Amino acid sequence: MKEKAIILASASPRRKELLTLMGLTFQVIPGRREEIIRGDTPEQIVEHLSWQKAEEVASGLQAQDALVIGADTIVVCDGAVMGKPHTEKEAFAMLSRLQGKTHQVYTGVTIFCVEGAEKTWETFSRKASVTVHAMEEAEIWEYIRRGESLDKAGGYGIQGSFAMYVDEMQGEYNTVLGLPVAGLYQALKKYR
Repeated sequence: MKEKAIILASASPRRKELLTLMGLTFQVIPGRREEIIRGDTPEQIVEHLSWQKAEEVASGLQAQDALVIGADTIVVCDGAVMGKPHTEKEAFAMLSRLQGKTHQVYTGVTIFCVEGAEKTWETFSRKASVTVHAMEEAEIWEYIRRGESLDKAGGYGIQGSFAMYVDEMQGEYNTVLGLPVAGLYQALKKYR
């Protein structure tokens, strides 16, 4: 990792914070293309989404050796895949579906290794399960009005005030935040 620049292909403040906590020095170059959802399983979907982000940024590099990290997160409840809500109404529908149930959060990560004209990559995903306490309609709207819903998969951020509605979690906490740090660290060790 000494000689290659590290580039985060995401504007997510949580992912930036987690890379900083890992002690990494990195640039942020978010992708601009609209991602296309492909895959038959949640793992395939998030892995492909993360690949699209990392590939777009890696393809735009000019004569720069770098490790490009792309990541994406989805929430799955009762077989339905949820990304980020675009409106408060969508956030309400998502949170209403999650309340009183256990759902899964999947985060996919792709690392593109760019060395001159050569590009190689590896992709992996992690899953965590989150149980949300039964919420009243007023509680859901109160949470949405705090402004934490619209830029997060499933309409919530576990690190914010939504934590008071989380009864239980299984798996790596950072997977729910949007970047499985343990898996990423192990993958980056190969590039030392």
